[in-house]
Amino acid sequence: MKKTRRVMSEPDKNGTGSLNIGEPVYLAIGRLGKPHGLDGGIAFYILTDFPERLKKGREVFIGDEHIPAHIKSIKEHSKSLILEFEEFATIEQVENFKSHFVFVDASELPDLPEGEYYHHQLIGLTVMDTTESKIGEITEILETGANDVYVIVGEDKKEILFPALLSLIEKIDIKNKIMVVKPLEYYSQV
Repeated sequence: MKKTRRVMSEPDKNGTGSLNIGEPVYLAIGRLGKPHGLDGGIAFYILTDFPERLKKGREVFIGDEHIPAHIKSIKEHSKSLILEFEEFATIEQVENFKSHFVFVDASELPDLPEGEYYHHQLIGLTVMDTTESKIGEITEILETGANDVYVIVGEDKKEILFPALLSLIEKIDIKNKIMVVKPLEYYSQV
């Protein structure tokens, strides 16, 4: 397993991190700030690892309602970008989007190299140790300076923090929603 790419996912309605079958999956790529100028421009703060995919004509979805919009223009500005949308051309229209997240449909994400995963692919995996004992389910991924940390909730509802290190992960099977890990010494003693 290689490094997991960070793509922030929208929290689901049932709080489990699991996908609701049949519903599209949206992933946050940025957050909108204040309007800029009089022509419908608005500040955009990047959250994605793939900012180069933000191009003129790209369909995005704004806010929790996932309002569809197409990027009309993109300009660099200080610590942000300035976006204009084809569908919203006035300051009054974009003012309503201040502080809203901007999403893309997960089905449009680029494929990652083998052994790399998006966070949303790992949330909800059942974690087993090498003896096939169930440890729990990944409910969250914490990003630290050194490496990511998986938050695994066991059947007893206790949280286990497990470092996302190549040396500790035996197998990730996205199709069957399973991760096999080597047991940690301190975990075995709990």
